[in-house]
Amino acid sequence: MILYVNGIRKDATASLDLLTRAVVISLFTWRRAERDDRTPQPYGWWGDTWPAVQNDRIGSRLYLLKRRKLTNKTPQDAREYMQQALAWMTDDGVAARVDVTAERTGIDMLAAGITIYQRDDTIHNITFDDIWSELDG
Repeated sequence: MILYVNGIRKDATASLDLLTRAVVISLFTWRRAERDDRTPQPYGWWGDTWPAVQNDRIGSRLYLLKRRKLTNKTPQDAREYMQQALAWMTDDGVAARVDVTAERTGIDMLAAGITIYQRDDTIHNITFDDIWSELDG
């Protein structure tokens, strides 16, 4: 997976700035499945069992998509899972607003874009060229 930070290509294994690293951890750490999620493996971080802040959870439920085929509805579900995973940024005051996009860019590719509007008016753009390969791979 290739990611772009403010238009500059970065390797996903490269040393990343703190905000980008927080986004990567939030999206690609698997959050515990919700009670109504139909999955044989609920995943989740053990620390979420006793969070310091009630209902505070780490990660996303993007892994639920790997049981499915990439269809025209998949980007909508991916966007919802990513919004949920990044909601802490506005809740905790890290960002004033976070916008999330997901787009099917090919027969087997799903791109994602995150725009973080910080309280000091700084805008931080992170684009993932293909999150589907990380989920399906």
